[in-house]
Amino acid sequence: MSETMQVDAARAAAEQTPVMRQYFAAKQAHPDCLMFCRIGDFYELFYEDAIVAARELQLTLTARDREKKQPMCGVPYHAAEQYIQRLLRKGYRIALCEQMEDPKLTKKIVRREVTRVMTPGTVVDSGLGAEQSNWLASVAVQGASGAQGCVGLALLDLSTGELRATEFAGAGAWAQLADEVGRVRPVEMLHAEGLAPPGAAEARELAFQAGRVEAEGTGAGDAAFDSVRTRTPLEEWVFTAEYALPLLRRQFGLHSLDGVGLGTHEAAAIAAGALLHYMQKTMQGGLEHVDGVRFYERAGCLAMDAVSVRNLELVEPLFSGESAQTTLFHTLDACCTPMGRRLLRATLLRPSSELGEIEARLEAVAEAAGDLRRREGVRRAMDGLLDLERLLGRVALDSAGPREVVALGATLACLPSLREAVEIFKTARWRELRGWIFTEISTAESDHLSTGISTRFDAMEDLHELIVEVLVEEPPVSLADGGVIRPGVDPELDELRELGRSGRQALAAIEERERQRTGIGSLKVRFNSVFGYYLEVTKANSRSVPADYERKQTLVNAERFTTPELKEYETKILTAQERSGEIERRIFAELRRQLLDAAGRMRETARRVAEIDLLASFAHLAALRGWVRPEVEESGVLEFAAARHPVVERRMEESGGGRFVPNSLSLEGWFGGGVSQTGRPGEFGGGISQVSEARPFDRLRAGSGAPGLVAGASIALITGPNKGGKSTYLRQAALLVVMAQSGCFVPAERMRLGLVDRIYTRIGASDNVARGRSTFMVEMTETAAILNTATARSLVLLDEMGRGTATYDGLSLAWATVEHLHERVGARTLFATHYHELTLLADRLARLKNLRVTVKETASGIVFLHTVEAGAASKSYGIEVARLAGLPASVIGRAREVLRLHERAETQQVANALEAVDAQGAEQMTMFTPLSQRIVDRLAAVDLDGLTPREALNLLAELQRELGAS
Repeated sequence: MSETMQVDAARAAAEQTPVMRQYFAAKQAHPDCLMFCRIGDFYELFYEDAIVAARELQLTLTARDREKKQPMCGVPYHAAEQYIQRLLRKGYRIALCEQMEDPKLTKKIVRREVTRVMTPGTVVDSGLGAEQSNWLASVAVQGASGAQGCVGLALLDLSTGELRATEFAGAGAWAQLADEVGRVRPVEMLHAEGLAPPGAAEARELAFQAGRVEAEGTGAGDAAFDSVRTRTPLEEWVFTAEYALPLLRRQFGLHSLDGVGLGTHEAAAIAAGALLHYMQKTMQGGLEHVDGVRFYERAGCLAMDAVSVRNLELVEPLFSGESAQTTLFHTLDACCTPMGRRLLRATLLRPSSELGEIEARLEAVAEAAGDLRRREGVRRAMDGLLDLERLLGRVALDSAGPREVVALGATLACLPSLREAVEIFKTARWRELRGWIFTEISTAESDHLSTGISTRFDAMEDLHELIVEVLVEEPPVSLADGGVIRPGVDPELDELRELGRSGRQALAAIEERERQRTGIGSLKVRFNSVFGYYLEVTKANSRSVPADYERKQTLVNAERFTTPELKEYETKILTAQERSGEIERRIFAELRRQLLDAAGRMRETARRVAEIDLLASFAHLAALRGWVRPEVEESGVLEFAAARHPVVERRMEESGGGRFVPNSLSLEGWFGGGVSQTGRPGEFGGGISQVSEARPFDRLRAGSGAPGLVAGASIALITGPNKGGKSTYLRQAALLVVMAQSGCFVPAERMRLGLVDRIYTRIGASDNVARGRSTFMVEMTETAAILNTATARSLVLLDEMGRGTATYDGLSLAWATVEHLHERVGARTLFATHYHELTLLADRLARLKNLRVTVKETASGIVFLHTVEAGAASKSYGIEVARLAGLPASVIGRAREVLRLHERAETQQVANALEAVDAQGAEQMTMFTPLSQRIVDRLAAVDLDGLTPREALNLLAELQRELGAS
């Protein structure tokens, strides 16, 4: 608030009315919030709050006192929710100051109090899609910031009640935290006062300063923390073990935190306790639906930083404003329920790296995919299921009206048929999957989907019957409207309703009798909130009014009267209505309490429904699109035959753009004879790890003849023209890995995958002007993170590295990067480049093989075949691609002339380099002095078998003249 505005507000607080004094008292208690003060039928905002709200909501700004110019604006209370949501999405905090008394029942100023504080992270109806979570994050720090430090992260989605926590230790803690925050993307973050979580770049710098150059975390996105919409500092004592841990134990009725995995993770537990404190501070209710906290390890999943998630378009399009149809989530979303969609999104962001878990899910998908009738029976049983988790959340936060509770009952009504549909599945692996799905214990005790779910699936028939017995089928929107409770639930309520009906009949009888007694045919019985019930007659008939009528009001054209009999009925009717409202509120509150007593049951059932939906969705897609089950194993292999990019293929089919050209690949990570626990080559202390066991690729290679298969290679160097499909090929490989480790079938003829621990991507060009970082600096930062943290189990995608600087600088860096990946990392790597000089590395590096995307040259130009095959590309066809893009013919012609000049200049470089061969070695010459592309092309086109001696001499003479030209 500006200084002038503060002075005006302070003066106004001393001079204003009692209502405004209530407003200032509430504002003083919540100075960081926009104060929505309920006055009659409106929520009013004043002073600086009014200016902000008017600007953000495009409201008309008025003045409460035009002489003193006190700004104000307001919104109708019945439409306030949509305005509040818009402000929350912009990052503002809202305090609701409600009327705590009925204005009709008090003769004094209505008491007003702040009943709830709404923030971006605590709102239930945030406007997000059903598949998205609205995460509130909390960060707690324990110990020093160096190698002994520890950072805890807790996450809460208040709309579903999901609470989980994790912890990062050592020099790389902040970098790992930055990665996790960038992946989860919370809308609000809590932290202790004085603690400013660094951005990803600063996080890496902290790690480097601590002496750990290989600190985990790519720092993908220097704005990992900056992307958090709202940061909320809390008092430092909130983040102490003495306060936070007892709060956490009381919330969940625990004697010890060991049972939820937090006993030895104090920083994570403190972060979770701070979240609960914040919920109490902002008056979010009893949080009955937040029935547990779960500790999770990042090591149990395939890790991807925010940059990789964005580059692969897993859940959001690469560019804002683009259609969500470009995402893998959209392609795989055949789910029937919102819970299933949220689980799909979470699974794509955190695919499993546990072989037993992946195999259990694949086996369940395979069984369902093989039986159309049973699979579709399960999917049909989920047709009427609404968002059970978020309906429960609204009930817990006391924001659910009668219609939401009836919708909850309708959802519960679908569960028995779903249980029956799932019971039909019978496989030998049922005991292997049950524990994995529902108790999240070690996969060694896992059970199978169908029977495991069926024997323990709680259909909650009792809760459905309770809702049906208490509420009418079609209740009004608001409880205050009345008529919510079924007849027969409460005898007193039935009597009062009957009295109300009979009272109205009695009033009609009074009206008819008084007309006959007075002879005034226009006499009417009417009602308003000021005078209650009255008799109204026109001025012309006022002389006919009996003496026992008591005048209440005189109007221009009418007189209003009452009688003792009318007063008596008025008292009965209004008392009955008021009492009926009290009884309905009491019964509805009791129903809410009974539902919340079963909150744990509902959340458990919702989790099971989500898993059933996800598996049925994967099975549906596998059967519909002819996808195959991948073979996942503990090795370093990545092989697929005739595979397709799932997103591009679907979009081509939907647009009628033709058939996607399938491609194949075979890579194997190099473990250098053994690996350490980190998986980095050369760090083992004797012995060979299980993952380094050599396994032949016979099944994939035998008789396939498919292009793109590179036997025994850990690096595939891919060359070819722009628009030829290199980037698509890279992304396709990563998406297939994500799908396979999510437990989904893949679009290929065959796929074999050794578990991947992390996917790294360096694709596309971007800069960060706000941080003063160029495109090339961003590229080098991301590449450094890859080289410092990748292991032999990783999958690395590098697309056109080094193009953001001078040609030879970029070539040198790309050359050295490939050598480092080959000699020191051993990760499965796809490296797409236009530096054709790099293809010479295939002669020097044993585990590097060249691949190329093919084109066909015709008289009218080039045709992209989009096929990947072994070998190096001869040229990049950049000018041809530019011609296809529509550049003017004059520009294309001039480009060809300039290209010829550069090729002649390269010829002279070749001559100079030849002179230095004896002194410096041929290897350096071939690295930086490529031969003229025109000479190479002419030699490649020569038919040696049909060439006569004279033609050969003439050709040599021509080439010699061209080499000698300057």
